[in-house]
Amino acid sequence: MPYVKYAAVPAAAILLFLFFFITERDTEPMALPPIEATPQTELETSEQQPIEAEPPQNVTVDVKGAVHYPGVYTFTAEQRIVDAIEAAGGYVDDADSTLINHAQKLADELIIYVPRHGEEIPVLPTASVATADASSSTSLININTATEQQLQELPGIGPAKAAAIVAHRQEHGTFSTTDGLKDVSGIGDKSFEQLSDLITVK
Repeated sequence: MPYVKYAAVPAAAILLFLFFFITERDTEPMALPPIEATPQTELETSEQQPIEAEPPQNVTVDVKGAVHYPGVYTFTAEQRIVDAIEAAGGYVDDADSTLINHAQKLADELIIYVPRHGEEIPVLPTASVATADASSSTSLININTATEQQLQELPGIGPAKAAAIVAHRQEHGTFSTTDGLKDVSGIGDKSFEQLSDLITVK
């Protein structure tokens, strides 16, 4: 029957079309869900930020006494007394710098007083002075046994006064109290006030 033969042709075409349609659907790539970016935590963000160094702290000191240019100067807290002396023009010819600790770090409102040779150091408004080495020491100087060199470690005691103390001991004997130091020529009440906490007779 010829009509059956011709009817089979479109049927085969339909089957072939369905085969390719189904095959293409199976081979289509599977769509993946989009990946969302994970926000950085606060800790991670802070770790990435550079840490800014704090600016150096400034201190202001007052340089007095036997320097070329006494006055008020400002430095960083890391600088030392030697820097303040240089800023003030250095020592004059008769300055006595033996008791000054040049390596001491500067502090705000520090008074740096440089005495002249043989000068009695004046009583200053604060205890923060450049000649504070002897006063900050925990050991007292025995005025009955100290040598002239040891006596010169005391503020306001130069070679002449140290020699006078030793001569007084040799002539009058040892001191019974520290107040006896005021009997030495050249040592008055003001000088003794600076020494009273630094000396002993025992």
